Amino acid sequence: MTTDPGPPRRVPAGAAVLREDVTEAIRAAVFEELAAVGFARMSIEGIARRAGVGKTAVYRRWRSKLHLVLDLVSAFAAQGLPVPATGSLYGDVRALLEVMSHVLRHPVASQVIPDLLVESVRSTELADAIREALVDGQQGIAGKIVHDAVARGELPGAIDPDRALDLVIGPLYWRLVVVRTELPKGYLDELAASVVAGLTAQR
Repeated sequence: MTTDPGPPRRVPAGAAVLREDVTEAIRAAVFEELAAVGFARMSIEGIARRAGVGKTAVYRRWRSKLHLVLDLVSAFAAQGLPVPATGSLYGDVRALLEVMSHVLRHPVASQVIPDLLVESVRSTELADAIREALVDGQQGIAGKIVHDAVARGELPGAIDPDRALDLVIGPLYWRLVVVRTELPKGYLDELAASVVAGLTAQR
């Protein structure tokens, strides 16, 4: 004998599937809002208005603006940056500089990154997320570049990848984010050559 299962159960309203296009619109709005007003002045109301949605749509996904930003930073970290594999130390350094220069020159990134670094002093959660997104990933790339250069005999095995990363990214960050000046023609080529010279001089 077959038992009648009865009418299908209704899915509770709170369990409704969240529309991905709305989620992406909110994420895009957060970047724009951060660049426009900064984290301290950013509000859920402003994000919702910029995304063209109600505040409820934002709160269904994130319980606060901090958690919204944490989610975005974590997503950025998960995407990662491409690891150069040009076959030479100079080529790898030059390729990394090219990628980072595009990231740091992006109008949104150039406004958002410095602002979040300031806010991270007040939030351990944000500091940890930024460290994972901006530091840990690049340290992994620097480690791979150094490892490959050591394997090719271009560098001694005692090179510290963190020091290599400082040499690569430090000048670029200073010029593009702190001083905010355009890069002169040939700057990345010269900087890559200087980084290689500095690393190889430690033999």
